[in-house]
Amino acid sequence: MDSKEIQTEAGSITKTIALWIQDFLIGLGVPEQGIIYTKLIVLFALVVIIVLCLQYLLRRILLFVFHRAVNITKLSFINYTIENRLPHYLALIGPYSFVRGTIPVVFYDFHTMITPMLKATDVYMVFMVIWIIMSIVRSFGGVLQEKPAFHNKPMKSYFQVVQIVLFIFGAVVIYSILTGKSATTFFAAMGAASAILMLLFQDSIKGFAGSIQVTTNNMVQIGDWITMNKYGADGNVEEINLTTVKIRNFDKTITTVPTYALISDSFQNWRGMQDSGGRRFRRALNIKHNTIRFLTDDELERYKEIDGLKEYITAKQKEFSKMPKREGLLSNMYRITNSDLFLQYGIYYLRNHPRIDKNLTLLVRQLPPGPQGLPIELYTFTNTTVWADYELILSEIVNHFIGIVKYFDLTIFEESSGSDIFDVYIKENVK
Repeated sequence: MDSKEIQTEAGSITKTIALWIQDFLIGLGVPEQGIIYTKLIVLFALVVIIVLCLQYLLRRILLFVFHRAVNITKLSFINYTIENRLPHYLALIGPYSFVRGTIPVVFYDFHTMITPMLKATDVYMVFMVIWIIMSIVRSFGGVLQEKPAFHNKPMKSYFQVVQIVLFIFGAVVIYSILTGKSATTFFAAMGAASAILMLLFQDSIKGFAGSIQVTTNNMVQIGDWITMNKYGADGNVEEINLTTVKIRNFDKTITTVPTYALISDSFQNWRGMQDSGGRRFRRALNIKHNTIRFLTDDELERYKEIDGLKEYITAKQKEFSKMPKREGLLSNMYRITNSDLFLQYGIYYLRNHPRIDKNLTLLVRQLPPGPQGLPIELYTFTNTTVWADYELILSEIVNHFIGIVKYFDLTIFEESSGSDIFDVYIKENVK
């Protein structure tokens, strides 16, 4: 039996069904002048009810089969297909086939509507195929993200690229369905409109290029702490897709940044700090210039009782004893100052602090003196990157140095306020 015979037989069956339904409605007392509209409404309602029941039944059966497959095989892929609604989309195939087969019957008296309705169902079929493919692709993506190598990769941007490609092919197929023309005609028309398309999709194109460079160069991963002052972003990367990067700031607000901005603009990624296990801190105490002085031998003997200073003082005294003696103003050329001891004490204290990373840079140094005194900077790293612990360690260390500075007969510079009390001594003229 060839195709023409099949079409003839199908048409005969359709005509038979349509006439039987018409006779049935006439037998129920439906007026003949409104029989075609009544038949259309009844058939349409009947098709809708059957489609809903069929789709529900198929979905329940497929869900049962998929859940049984998960329990038997223990494959995470099948579990991801359920999460991505693959059984739901597969259950649409049966209703689609049923609807397409009943269109000639439902619209038997409206021949001009048959072709448009068939095209509409074919267009729906294109979207249905895209949904099924995307569900499978997302399921594979879920399996890949379980692997350590893909855990922090921006998989969502790749899914969006696949989705765009599928929609482009879908648009070509829909164009062919609606117009009856070949795909080459469609691409010829798109070639003329390529400039407009480039303008419309420039953000997506730039975002796609940016996401590829970000992934290839491993510049940003999901979970990284990044800072972009230009966009007011300071927090952890939650999502990287084709056009935007979602950053949850530490104040719980969310900042969205164009994906291409990660390539075109500068940003600070704190991943290196987190991977190293230590976080740097820098704090400077401004010491008043007029409180820095030379220490006497008796004072040096007292300072030797402080841990970490005895070895330094002894070594310096031995070194200075070999220097030639000087007279007058130069007699103090080789002497230890209280600022020297404060720096040495700071180094000893940080090296013996249990929360300081000894394998990273550790400095207590002087910065260039200025109008607010001589800055003595603490430059070191904690052995934790946890923000709350870091701030607590930092405050404890700074408070200790503020408290210990007076034991070296030094004073920290600070600008006075109107409520400060000063000791003023007035020396009376004695005649």
